[in-house]
Amino acid sequence: MSGFSSELIDYLEGRITFEEFDQRRDERKATESELSAERVEEDAQPSTSAHVPGHIKEGVSPGVQQAFASMLGDKPEPPSSDEQQEEGEEDGFSYVDDEEDEDYKAEEEQKVRLEMEETEKRRKRRGKGGRGRRNRKQRELEEEEDVEEDPTVGDVFALEMELNRENKKMMRERRQRSKLPRALRGLMGEANIRYARGEKEDAILMCMEIIRQAPLAYEPFSTLAMIYEDDEDMDKALQFGLIAAHLNPSDCEEWIRLAEMSLEQDNIRQAIVCYSKAIKYDPTNVRYVWERSSLHMRLGEHRQCMDGYRRILSLLPMEDGEHFMQLSKDMAKSYCESNDLPSALGVIEEALERHPGLVSDDFINMAAELHIANRQYSKALQVLVQFAGVVLVKDESESGCEEPRQEERVAEETTEEEEKKNEEDTKTEEEMAVKEDCAIQDVHVPDSVPVDLRAKLTVCLIHLHVDTPLEGLVSSLMEQSPEEIGDLYLDVGEAYLEEGKYMAALPLLSALVISEKYNLAVVWLRHAECLKALGHMEAAAQSYTKVVDMAPQHLEARLSLATLQQQLGRPECALKALESMYDSETLAQDSSAAQKVTCVI
Repeated sequence: MSGFSSELIDYLEGRITFEEFDQRRDERKATESELSAERVEEDAQPSTSAHVPGHIKEGVSPGVQQAFASMLGDKPEPPSSDEQQEEGEEDGFSYVDDEEDEDYKAEEEQKVRLEMEETEKRRKRRGKGGRGRRNRKQRELEEEEDVEEDPTVGDVFALEMELNRENKKMMRERRQRSKLPRALRGLMGEANIRYARGEKEDAILMCMEIIRQAPLAYEPFSTLAMIYEDDEDMDKALQFGLIAAHLNPSDCEEWIRLAEMSLEQDNIRQAIVCYSKAIKYDPTNVRYVWERSSLHMRLGEHRQCMDGYRRILSLLPMEDGEHFMQLSKDMAKSYCESNDLPSALGVIEEALERHPGLVSDDFINMAAELHIANRQYSKALQVLVQFAGVVLVKDESESGCEEPRQEERVAEETTEEEEKKNEEDTKTEEEMAVKEDCAIQDVHVPDSVPVDLRAKLTVCLIHLHVDTPLEGLVSSLMEQSPEEIGDLYLDVGEAYLEEGKYMAALPLLSALVISEKYNLAVVWLRHAECLKALGHMEAAAQSYTKVVDMAPQHLEARLSLATLQQQLGRPECALKALESMYDSETLAQDSSAAQKVTCVI
């Protein structure tokens, strides 16, 4: 830095402000001018120690110009021959070169050659970006203007401010700011040395003294946490560690370590807080979000857990599609357990849209089942067509089909006018979809489609009143044993019951009640309802009797059985069916049971 003036060095090192730098520079220039004038008047003998003032241009010395030209990325121009001649005249040791001298001629030729090479290099550099867009004369004029332009004082100041900002930003990113004063850093180092030597008591005293003088410094708390952790005093170690982490919150690894220590003490709530702090400073870390969500699940906080899972889905990259699909399926199951069908459907639909190539059969089955549970049969059918390879054969010549019954299309009525409007819009969309699906004449199902997806397809067609392909689908379903797929038998049978097709439902339910695995009260109840709707009162009474035997507390089954027995002319059997309903415990379970008993009697 020998080429820099003293005031520039002080300014770059931060010892003076820019105003002081400008003032000192002006004073130095004035002093140099006075000294130069005095030397000319005195006509002193030449001396080798004489100061050679630099060429001043636009108020900036050549040293400053060269320094900041290098910072700006421009190569400083070599001084011209005229400037060298002027400097030679001012120098006390100057002399006149003989133009015929060979050395002088060689030096001049070398200078001319260097200037030509430098000019050619500049022309090539500046011509790369604008080649073919500007003519040659314009490029030469711009190059001459660039050569003549030198950085001004304002440019120097703006550049310096930008460099300072960049340096401060880099330093903030590179290291964490410590709040430990310089006077206490030596004591902190001594405390760490004492701790390393095993002199823990002295180290504790030193850390306490540092805390007394600098309570916002995290280093002594961190050292105390390590000391107590070595002594297996985990309570104090955790307390001091938490204080240190709060004073230095950007250390994510320390928060995770404290969360694990909290879990060892069964303090799940505190571990959640630690994971939340780590996530705040590393929001894209999937592992942190996953661990916190798992802790929320352990506490039964379902909403917070699902929020964490949704955040994980947004953080997973496209390449991690398998984890995305698995997590989406787990989230949908969890939403179903809490009876939140819309949220479950939202997760499934997002997964189908984002990774359609990774959809498996069980994922298709879950998506179709959710749509069916939400009474969106057309959407369930679309899922089967899009992802399971089911082909629908439609008759476009048909304008429509039999309209579904009013009670099947109307949802629960609401009192508010806005909800009624939304409901009417929904009905209109569903009715239009039903009309389109009614044109289906046949269905082609690939052999690779599993039986559970075939059952979902059958349920959708039943609710959409597409009767033509149902016979073949139900026949292929009943070819398999009800002991293995009895749940699918029941799904199809209940779909027939909901649509009032009791004759079609009876074979499926009859096959279930005689099986060993699905000989259950709920199956007997559906069987009894089907027989009663068909007018088979005697058989229905027997089925209701089985339900009462298997589920004595089922009040509806007892009332239905008593009603049937009374219709069959058996009042004694009707009273017997209602005997257990007279006790106080049974009546307490159903507040309307007393009224129902009175009506039957």
